[in-house]
Amino acid sequence: MSDLLRRLGGVALLVVALALPLVLNDFWLQTGLFVMAAAIGAVGLTLLVGVAGQLSLGHAAFAAIGAYVYAWSTGETTTSVTGGGLPPVVGLALAALVAAGVGAAFSPVAGRLRGIYLGLATLGLVFIVRHLLLNLTDWTGGFTGRSVESFALGGFSFSNRDPEYLAVGGVEFEGLHRLWYLFLLLAVVACWLAGNLRASRTGRAWANVRDSETAAAAMGIGVARAKAAAFVVSSAYAGTAGAMLALAYGRVAPDVFSLTASVDFLVMIVLGGLGSVAGAVVGALFVTALPLVLAEYSSALPFLAAPGSGGLDPSTASRIVYGLAIIAVLVFLRGGLAGAGRRLRHRLGGGGHSGDAGTTEPDTPGPGPTGRTAPAAGTTDPSTPDGSHPAAVTHPRSKETTR
Repeated sequence: MSDLLRRLGGVALLVVALALPLVLNDFWLQTGLFVMAAAIGAVGLTLLVGVAGQLSLGHAAFAAIGAYVYAWSTGETTTSVTGGGLPPVVGLALAALVAAGVGAAFSPVAGRLRGIYLGLATLGLVFIVRHLLLNLTDWTGGFTGRSVESFALGGFSFSNRDPEYLAVGGVEFEGLHRLWYLFLLLAVVACWLAGNLRASRTGRAWANVRDSETAAAAMGIGVARAKAAAFVVSSAYAGTAGAMLALAYGRVAPDVFSLTASVDFLVMIVLGGLGSVAGAVVGALFVTALPLVLAEYSSALPFLAAPGSGGLDPSTASRIVYGLAIIAVLVFLRGGLAGAGRRLRHRLGGGGHSGDAGTTEPDTPGPGPTGRTAPAAGTTDPSTPDGSHPAAVTHPRSKETTR
């Protein structure tokens, strides 16, 4: 019953998302585009960190690669920058593929490192990519960046041209309205693929590697191959998110993909709940929309000052709220917002398992690579209580032996 309610709730949310462009103004449409782009990046990161257990602080670097690959491949050559002049669909595919290729090239490093050491290694990617963006001026435009060609498909432009006028239900559908549905389609497909991937054999292998690499190797799982696959998938998601951010902004610049962006992605998945697809989306909504809303309505909020005036500006206020939210989640909400929602559903449904593919709750165990029953995601092998060493088998002694 709870699974049916969850599905009905998802359908209801989708219907609401389809109808929102009919009533939202440009500010909220633009905010929604940023949220959906960030949600795809957060979903990719939660697969890497929450499911596969590989810490990454370089997610913004892969997003930057996707954004600039799209901008270069679809742009035209001018006096200041070069361009490939490719169709936007090809550019979007290339953004994901090139980012995935960079993730695959980095995977040997990821296979040898873990924990904070892996995080520091990925942190270096942010500075390397930023250096390239600032110096490869013919491709990137340097510090000022470059403009982005609008998306088009089959002669239909997701901007204010081709057709120049389009109305639905008496509402004129301009560029933001059209991009909304493109982004919504990409976000739904990305979340659906992530949920199925998490529940698949590959997802269970990632979870086993996260719990214990030694136990995973003993079960026949290729640890290095699993880590590489997680990085490739996560990088592809980040590249797609970067291309979507480029479309939402209409222009790309290096400052958009700074270290702060990587931290924001981590905040999204921590607040939402590590390993949860739905939680990553909720975290992206909170982290992305909060500073934009505070900036938009700062004049109506008495505790906020205008940016640059020396008081509490919207950007600083949002960072404070982030910090308080992270502390509150770590102390009071085990499993993040997704964990809190899951426990609430259990209480309302009598404690039954909801079967949410986007949470860190144990999945139904399935056959592992060696034919034995694999431990559920988020758990350890029953024969290995500590997740790394087999438990000693204690044989009961007879009465004659105990006397």
